[in-house]
Parts: sequence; C-alpha cells; structure tokens
Amino acid sequence: MHFRMKDMAVLMLALCCCLSGTQAQGNNDNQKTCCLSDTCSLAKELVSIGEKLGTMVEKQGTMGDNLRLMETRLQTSEKEVEELKRLTAGQPKVAFSATLRESGSGDTGPFKTPTPLQYKKVFSNTGNSYNPATGVFAATVKGMYYFRFTMMNNLNSTPNSVVCLTKNGQRLVSVWDTAGNDSHDSGSNAVVIPLEVGDQVYVELQANKQIYDDFMSYNTFSGFLLFIM
Repeated sequence: MHFRMKDMAVLMLALCCCLSGTQAQGNNDNQKTCCLSDTCSLAKELVSIGEKLGTMVEKQGTMGDNLRLMETRLQTSEKEVEELKRLTAGQPKVAFSATLRESGSGDTGPFKTPTPLQYKKVFSNTGNSYNPATGVFAATVKGMYYFRFTMMNNLNSTPNSVVCLTKNGQRLVSVWDTAGNDSHDSGSNAVVIPLEVGDQVYVELQANKQIYDDFMSYNTFSGFLLFIM
C-alpha cells in the first residue's frame, strides 16, 4: 500500500509537468513559470501525502502483527492455565496418619498368627481410605503411594518385636528387635509403591511377637498419594 500511494503521486507529478510544458508553449514566460511552479508544488504535496499514508499503513501493519502475536501468546497462556487447573483440581487427595492407642499404655500381642495392627487414634484421614477398625488402608485411586510406619519394642527383659508393612498379604519391609539386654528400642521403615484400586496395605504384627505403646504414641502408620497413574 505504501509503494502504491507513492508511485501514484510520482505519476501525477510527471503528468502535471508534461501538461504544464504543453500549456507553456502558447503562453508567455511569466505564465509558464507560474504554471510550472503551482503544478510542481501540488505534485510535491501529493508525494508527501502519499509517503505519509504509506508510513501510516506500514505502522498499522506492524501494530496488527504485534496484536496477533499478543493474541497467540494469550491463547497459549490460557491453555496452560486450563491444563494446570485440570491437573490440580482433578487430583484426588489421599492422606492419613494414625497411632496405635487412643489412651492408656501396655503391650499389644502376642497373637498366634500374623495380625494387622489397628491404629485407632487417627490424626488425619483425607479421602477416608484408612479404616481404624481394621488397620487397613484400601486404595480408591490408582497411583504411586508413600507409606511409613514406626515401632517400639516391648518392655520385657528380652525384646520380642517384629512388624512388617504388608500389601495384599505380601510382606514388603520390616522393623524388628528380638535380641539384646536393653529395651525401649524403636525403629521405622518406609516404601514408595504403586497401587491399583482395591489394593490393601497394612502393618502386621508377626506371630508370637508384641509391641509396646503409651500416651507418647511410639507406633504410627502414615501414608499418602504421590500422584495418580
């Protein structure tokens, strides 16, 4: 558009000069000078106007390009925000933490067979996946989970404590203390594992073993969802 306006103005300038030259043949010198001066001045103004219009059109084109670029960036940002909302808002929230006794003190066990420990005092249970009546965590979401448990041995002269973190009846990791002259020992262990919906995780006291707890809450069981899969 810029070149068209300028070219048109130049063409008009050349045409006006030709016409003024033709008219000048039948007039005196003063008339020739006046005509040429007026015609050339008009043509120059046309050229100037054409250049200004061309510059304005060029600036409008640049502004249009910038506007389209900003619109593209805005659309990209909106898509990223929507994706972030989808990932965070749709993320299930699963987390729990509990300790063995609600009150009192004493040993738990021994039992004749491996027995899931019932951590009855619940600190948190977001998602209600942990059941304090059974001590079992049941996955309601397929994903990667983190679990941690702690144990304190019994107060007998010879420690006799073994607990295992168990998934669907399969022992994963353990904490134990069955030898030595001291007592009041404690330990912990943890895992990161994938779970399918319906998988069960619990801490199991092994047969003929026992643990001790009181108001200090030495024995705990906690877990939470890291991410869905």
